[in-house]
Amino acid sequence: MTISCTVKSIEPLASNTFRVLLHPQSPISFKAGQYLMVVMGEKDRRPFSIASSPCRHHGELELHIGAAEENHYALEVVQLMQKALADSSTINIDAPHGDAYLKEGERSLLLIAGGTGFSYVRSILDHCIGQQLSNDIYLYWGARNKDQLYAIEELERIQLQHNNIHFVPVVEDDEGTWSGKTGNVIQAVMSDFEDLSQYDVYIAGRFEMAGSAREQFVYNKQAQVEQIHSDAFAFI
Repeated sequence: MTISCTVKSIEPLASNTFRVLLHPQSPISFKAGQYLMVVMGEKDRRPFSIASSPCRHHGELELHIGAAEENHYALEVVQLMQKALADSSTINIDAPHGDAYLKEGERSLLLIAGGTGFSYVRSILDHCIGQQLSNDIYLYWGARNKDQLYAIEELERIQLQHNNIHFVPVVEDDEGTWSGKTGNVIQAVMSDFEDLSQYDVYIAGRFEMAGSAREQFVYNKQAQVEQIHSDAFAFI
């Protein structure tokens, strides 16, 4: 369904990463973990995870867009939204999309994100909090450096407030100033879990990351393939 939106705000989250708030002209019903398509042209629709949760979005849609200069695909979307914000025009989106949304049940949840893939797991996490779900939730967020973990303070507060939520940040380059886990986020999960057979796993990141994670979890950690969810699986 194509819907016109006004751009309510654009603000930086980290270097080359922006939070965008969209206000749809008609309400959108979506599930935690789904995404929308920004309509750039008749045959050009670009996907971005919805960072807000369906139970607490107040009619607005939040996006986290990583738009480094070399990433023209995302940068052009940010520029389109900046123009719409400046001249009070609208943009079009197509939503909702995606089958890797939260399947509520009794199993523990393992949420894994690389970079701005965090927006996908944020929607799921916030929905679980809003619904007061008691499942154990483990959120692993990997980034190139600590500055890209733009929501780390928020997540640390959430972890303190909820005994069932466990947050593990992972950075690739510690630059000598990081005391937490370093390296690859998937390898961090592999080292921390012996058996994933009783977990529902949700993954957002590069396609090759999601594919590698599924293979490693199934063959080495007893994960059930039908309990591993990622929109990347529709393309690999």
